[in-house]
Amino acid sequence: MASARAWLLADSPTSRLQANLGRLYRITGMLLRNPLAAVGAAIVLALVLTAIFAPWIAPYSPVGQSLQDRLLPPSAEHLMGTDELGRDIYSRVIYGSQITLTIVLLVAVIAAPVGLVIGAIAGYFGGWIDRALMGITDIFLSMPKLILALAFVAALGPGINNAIIAIAITAWPAYARISRAETLTFRNSEFIDAVRLQGGSPARIIVRHVLPLCTSSMIIRVTLDMAGIILTAAGLGFIGLGAQPPLPEWGAMISRGRTFILDQWWVATMPGFAIILVSLGFCFLGDGLRDVLDPKQGDKG
Repeated sequence: MASARAWLLADSPTSRLQANLGRLYRITGMLLRNPLAAVGAAIVLALVLTAIFAPWIAPYSPVGQSLQDRLLPPSAEHLMGTDELGRDIYSRVIYGSQITLTIVLLVAVIAAPVGLVIGAIAGYFGGWIDRALMGITDIFLSMPKLILALAFVAALGPGINNAIIAIAITAWPAYARISRAETLTFRNSEFIDAVRLQGGSPARIIVRHVLPLCTSSMIIRVTLDMAGIILTAAGLGFIGLGAQPPLPEWGAMISRGRTFILDQWWVATMPGFAIILVSLGFCFLGDGLRDVLDPKQGDKG
């Protein structure tokens, strides 16, 4: 164990693999020393494991109805009670983690790369290209995300796939702004000039040198935005424009449970608690990653 740790923390790595593993080891250690970041990482890990092993964790089917068991309070048999159709809320919350994880991952995979590339191109070339791309970005940023997502979902039609597309369309401008700001700080640096003198094309410089340098800031922003993505998806589900019945989406579950909020509080409270917990987990993890990956924070420390 000691030799492995010494190999990971070597001041002069002998390979790129050793350097990357050493950096990952240091980042993990710094995250674990941050209590809130460790809690956030544990919540996110629990979400991932719950989504993967949902069929084995959930005691009941998420869509199976039992009208004789409708609106039962939390008990040993039904940990979170049952809804108006007799469905086990705990099982539906467990399966709902799959939908939530799918939404945040797909939105991140779609929006972050698009914003990263657009911002890098605008920052590197400048001039009219920068003004045109940032003008489009500012148009999207000028409108509230939820309202813009509602407009796109209304145009595309209700459904989880259209909700993912709508949320991704509203999420990319923030990443473009961050990427452009990062690119402006080093586009005239000596190492960029050296690559140009070696005959590197703008496309090669952007892909091989600019985008990797923007990755750390992008990871931080994506992690922090996960909570907002979850809340936007839940909002769309709440008004019936997201995942459609009988899918156990948390926002839609809250919408159906609001009718019983005074007498059968658990129907809406349990999925709401799941949304709050997962959102806090991503916020805590994002704050921890910002402290670890942001060199400016490191300089202050």
